Amino acid sequence: MKNYLQPGDTITATSPTGGLSSGEGAVVGAIFGVAAFDAAQGDEVELATRGVFELPKSAGVIAEGARVWWDDSGKTVENASDTGLFPIGTCVGGAADAAATCKVRLDGVATVAA
Repeated sequence: MKNYLQPGDTITATSPTGGLSSGEGAVVGAIFGVAAFDAAQGDEVELATRGVFELPKSAGVIAEGARVWWDDSGKTVENASDTGLFPIGTCVGGAADAAATCKVRLDGVATVAA
């Protein structure tokens, strides 16, 4: 296939407003990914779009296997769809109310805010 470019598990994107730190989640257009390295605003950055990542979460219990959404303004995983949140994948292993993070299996699907 002479037109094949890459598997797509990691893509090159432009770092959004404020830049990104390695391991930080971000939405670029309709793509959610986790930054592979630090990148200043407007610089190219590699975003992982598939895999399992430990990401910051908001308050509340998230059940194992539950769908999760990303709040790009708060930079946290949420356990319920709401206006302005982006569906990103499923919770791996569950997360307690007091937990600061959630293990998320990114589904790699291009997304739009609810």
